[in-house]
Amino acid sequence: MKKVILLSFVLALCTVIAQAQNFRKVDKSPLDYAYFPDHYAHDRKEGEKAIVRVTYSRPSKNDREIFGKLVPYGKVWRTGANENTEIKFYQDVELNGKKVKAGTYSLFTIPGEKEWTIILNNELDYWGAYKYNEKSDALRVTAPASTLNEPLENFSIQFEAKGEKQALMKLGWDKTVVEVPIKY
Repeated sequence: MKKVILLSFVLALCTVIAQAQNFRKVDKSPLDYAYFPDHYAHDRKEGEKAIVRVTYSRPSKNDREIFGKLVPYGKVWRTGANENTEIKFYQDVELNGKKVKAGTYSLFTIPGEKEWTIILNNELDYWGAYKYNEKSDALRVTAPASTLNEPLENFSIQFEAKGEKQALMKLGWDKTVVEVPIKY
């Protein structure tokens, strides 16, 4: 009887150890959030409300040529890595002059050398842009692309306040930055 109990205990222990080793490793493109106001998540002021939050993965440059090569010009891009990027507006806003209802959207882009198309799409929770459906677009706007002074190693999204009830959403990677005006 003691042998059966000991054997059962050893088998149970081996099963637990084997299960503990099945966790995935840290992703090469970690998940991140960008809020406006920029400090909202970690330094919220009394009575302050978020305007927008972006959930995205941050791929690395890794000595690769990014736009025009890894991310082709003229094709829909997931705007990051892994699952498609999601943008949540906590209130109605204007994105580059066009009205957007409060809600959560997928954020896709079509990079170009001089101009990008910014796309808000109603379909959520997809991997990449493989199942992107233009018929589900809620909004499309364009924004100019410009060159950064120093290459940016990881894809980044950041917001910057620009006057009364205005902000810029900045998308940057490698030597490219795109700034999209937001009014709220």
